[in-house]
Amino acid sequence: MDGKPNDEFNAQDRIRVRRRLAWRGRVPMVDRLAVAVAVLLFALSGSTGLSHVEQIQARGGLVMLTLNGASTYYIGPEGETGFEYDLARHFADRIGVPLDVIPVPTIGDLVPYLQAGRGDFIAANLTQTTERMASLRFGPVYETVQPVVIYRRGSLRPRTLEDLSAGSLVIPAGTSYPALLEQAGADLDWREDEHASIEDLLEAVSNEIIDYTILDSNVFELNRRFFPALRQAFELPESQDLAWAARHADDDSLVQEMRYFFHEPIGQDLLVDLRQRHYDHVEAYEPVGTFTFMRQLRDRLPPLRPLFEQAAKDYDLDWRLLAAVGYQESHWDPGAVSRTGVRGIMMLTQRTARQVGIEDRLDPAQSIEGGARYLRSIIDRLPDRIEQPDRLWLALAAYNVGFGHLEDARVLTQRRGGDPDRWLDVRDSLPLLTQERWHRQTRFGYARGYEPVHFVENIRTFHEILLWMEAREHHLLAETPDRDNESL
Repeated sequence: MDGKPNDEFNAQDRIRVRRRLAWRGRVPMVDRLAVAVAVLLFALSGSTGLSHVEQIQARGGLVMLTLNGASTYYIGPEGETGFEYDLARHFADRIGVPLDVIPVPTIGDLVPYLQAGRGDFIAANLTQTTERMASLRFGPVYETVQPVVIYRRGSLRPRTLEDLSAGSLVIPAGTSYPALLEQAGADLDWREDEHASIEDLLEAVSNEIIDYTILDSNVFELNRRFFPALRQAFELPESQDLAWAARHADDDSLVQEMRYFFHEPIGQDLLVDLRQRHYDHVEAYEPVGTFTFMRQLRDRLPPLRPLFEQAAKDYDLDWRLLAAVGYQESHWDPGAVSRTGVRGIMMLTQRTARQVGIEDRLDPAQSIEGGARYLRSIIDRLPDRIEQPDRLWLALAAYNVGFGHLEDARVLTQRRGGDPDRWLDVRDSLPLLTQERWHRQTRFGYARGYEPVHFVENIRTFHEILLWMEAREHHLLAETPDRDNESL
């Protein structure tokens, strides 16, 4: 840390870090007082004689620099989340301190913020390049991705780098993409936008302001739900290794801890688990479904939104989640009737309607209120030890297939050596309820076990789209639809 790591945290960042940690209640009051004294002593002394990790532990928090985005860090319905955030939170737990996050404005700000001492490390899908290794010390590679060229559906699909010369190519500043383009030797022009985020450029391509952009395959995988008009044209020839980065200094104790963290079996298992949690439900995503969703959102959701909001308030749920359930069940059609006799926006059976005290399943207010009450009853019925978000995903599966069949799948999960309280394990067992050799071992017998799996994955996708749209104040989610702006 070049002998003066603690001076490098300026006063504003120090206050911001401690206020966040205190607000989250993760540091006891006595410890916070000790931390404040330690930080003051560090600031007054030019050198502490402590390693970087020891300084972090004395300070009482690990500061992560990242970007706001679907693959890194964002505020979800349950609070802070994102692949990079969840991974870093476990790393902070390993060294015994809480994690605090400072999202920076653009990719190009990550390294300057780190070099200025405003964070301990970068965790933001950062590519490990030869140029960056001159000034940064990287931890182990935890993911290899492929940069991809993005274009808009309906325009001429480029097949090679040379084809990009027919349009405008804009990429975010601070990435490794210019070096890749130069190495490829393509004769084309491009522009780096110092102020644009990844989402800004995706939106620009979607709205035909620019023709092409480039981003990593994993980032596009998560963001393509929000921009259904966008497609992947082709991959660039060179893959990219992603790793966390700290400042290049004589003290590499923090990077050494990263090596232990990623190389230990528990770290490898964690990577697999987080990839499944954050990426698996979007693998089967089809853009056509989002086009339909957004059209119905514009045409059908506005009069129903107050009903979803009231029911969510009454039963301590997220209105956007309830809306996602209603869309998956009926496409927000109050008169929907299935071949099996379930009816209304929330597609309640007669038995469920009686159970939750609903008289008219085709009445939108009653249907939504009944669906919310039923979902809350399932959530509350699950064992207290099951934590979020698994608790919610399991409850949604039971909403679709029935609580008894969910319990059967949880029993099968345990018999097969899985965790019956973990959605990803139960998800793998639900389809077994279609097979006689498995369902004959259960209490409630056969069930169409594939349906709740698709049900939950679709709701997760629609819910995340609604969260994303509301955060950006998207015109399609306005109380009064903007008929003059029909772009998706």
